Amino acid sequence: MLVLITYDVNTETAAGRKRLRQVAKQCTNYGRRVQNSVFECIVDNAQCIMLKSLLADIIDEKVDSLRFYYLGNKYQTKVEHMGVDRGTPVDETLIL
Repeated sequence: MLVLITYDVNTETAAGRKRLRQVAKQCTNYGRRVQNSVFECIVDNAQCIMLKSLLADIIDEKVDSLRFYYLGNKYQTKVEHMGVDRGTPVDETLIL
């Protein structure tokens, strides 16, 4: 299923900037960045639960926020894009 993850991490402190990098790194492990604080991740239920747990352990719930949008398996009809695209679509094979 496609899950859109958005986050807002308070970066006023060094600890906040570290949390921001950690959240981005974990999201990169599961999907691709489509905007500065937005990732598209194709995951199964187990991976989604794991990612949510990892991110919950990183953020400070008093000042940071995470949002998860579950677009399901038939997400192609639910996503429309305009403008510059960032890299390879998350559901295509990337050969290095």
